[in-house]
Formats: sequence, structure tokens, C-alpha cells
Amino acid sequence: MRIGVIFPQVEIGNDPLAIRDYAQAAEGLGFRHVLAYDHVLGADLTNRPDWRGAYNRTTPFHEPFVLFAYLAGLTRALEFVTGVIILPQRQTALVAKQAAALDVLSGGRLRVGVGIGWNPVEYQALGENFKNRAARLEEQIAVLRALWSQPSVTFHGRWHTIEEAGINPLPVQQPLPLWVGGSAEAAVERAGRLADGWFPQRAPDDHARMLLEHFRAGAVAAGRDPATLGIEARLSIGQVPEHEWVPFVEAWRALGATHLGINTMGAGLHTPQAHIEALGRVAAALGVTP
Repeated sequence: MRIGVIFPQVEIGNDPLAIRDYAQAAEGLGFRHVLAYDHVLGADLTNRPDWRGAYNRTTPFHEPFVLFAYLAGLTRALEFVTGVIILPQRQTALVAKQAAALDVLSGGRLRVGVGIGWNPVEYQALGENFKNRAARLEEQIAVLRALWSQPSVTFHGRWHTIEEAGINPLPVQQPLPLWVGGSAEAAVERAGRLADGWFPQRAPDDHARMLLEHFRAGAVAAGRDPATLGIEARLSIGQVPEHEWVPFVEAWRALGATHLGINTMGAGLHTPQAHIEALGRVAAALGVTP
């Protein structure tokens, strides 16, 4: 199992040196990857008294492709994971270009996670349709893979038309890993059918086992071998007591998780250094070494 970290988007602040120190500390401790959440815009709640979204305009988010481009020059082996880019609210060809450029400039250290998101305010502001986002995501995956692997692409889809055009340079990794996030059964089945891996976001319980069955069934129905697909679980130390960290990780390992991310947000940590120190405690508990 490859153990990485969840970039503490909403708590780390805006000091570029603190962000550098966090990534270098994670790499130095032996964590294998850093995953970052994606939100372009947050809703102003002044005239939205019934808002139930997890984030709003007061919640800070560093843009993942820009963040990872910055960190690519400051680290040597850390893998960069978008977990997840809200793909249907972005232009597909532009995402393909950005991801390819990042993969090249990082020396092949990118894993692209995508999903459909939950925030209609963000979709409206970015000029995309919130209601058909799941169907468009499937076509977007096909477009991304074509643009990442072929120097010249012709694609005629429901939402995309490309006539003999391509991106240059292509990604270093062939194929560039593309994972899918989401917890609804349809999203999990889609991950098994189309993606290289899936990001479950829950405890390793009976419901997780059921979702994994959907994930693997989606792969089998598409003629794919589920054993070749990745699964990245998540340990949130603000929700799981320290004495349960090891059993939590081992339970996910038993369920077939290939990767696991350590989330230090929501644990009462008020400085970037506190997040680094928490990663040190987790590394010691789990036996993570450089």
C-alpha cells in the first residue's frame, strides 16, 4: 500500500514557503504522494440562508494544477494527485493540456483524479450545465485519453468536436493514470468501468465493502480485470482516534486498497507546522519511512 497525504487546502494558508515546507516534509518523512481537493469558486452565503454545501466563499482553495506545478520544482519523488478535479465544469481540452504539461514538468509524477462535484453555483459561474455533468464526464474521459495518447485527434461526440488536432508535448506517462471519485453507486460503477482507480471516502465497513463490489462489478462488466485497478482510501485523523489508526489502515489493506491518504484537516491544527508534526506522528504509528 502506498501511503500519501491530503494537502490541507483549507487550513494551510497562503505563505508559499509554508506550502513548500509542508510538501518537502511529507516527502522527507517517506509519504509517497500528495492529493489536493479542487474548488474554483465558493458561494457567498449572504443571500443563501439555506446553503448546505461543505464549502463557501470564505473557504480557501489553492488551484491544484498551479499548486502542483509550484511543488514539482521543490520535490523529487512525490507523486501529485488531483482528488478530484471537478471535470464537467472545466474545458476538457484545456484540462488535457494542463495535465500533460504538469506530467512533463514533474517528470511523470501526476495522477489525475476527476469527479462531477456538487456545487451548482460553481457550474453556473464557469458556464457549464450542472444537470448533465455525469453524462458529460464519461465523454470527457474519452476525450482526455485520446488527447493524452495521440498526436492528432479527431473526435465527434455529443459535447466535443475535435478535427485533426492534438496537444504537444504529450504526457511522459503513457498512459497517464486517470482515477474517478464519488460515493454514489453510479459513480462507483463508472470508476470500475472507465477509470484506473477509485477514491472511496469512508471507513472500511460493510458499506465500503458493498461499494467495492459495485466498483469491481463495473470493471468486470466492461471486460476489465478489477485486480489491475487502484483503490485509494482516506484516514482522517480528526475523526479516527490515534489508537485506531493502524487497525483502520489494515482493514483497508484487507479490502484491497492500493493507496491511502492521510487527512490532517479538521483535527484542530492551526498552523502549517502543526500539520507537519501530525504527519510525523502518523508516519511513526504506521511505520512510514523515507
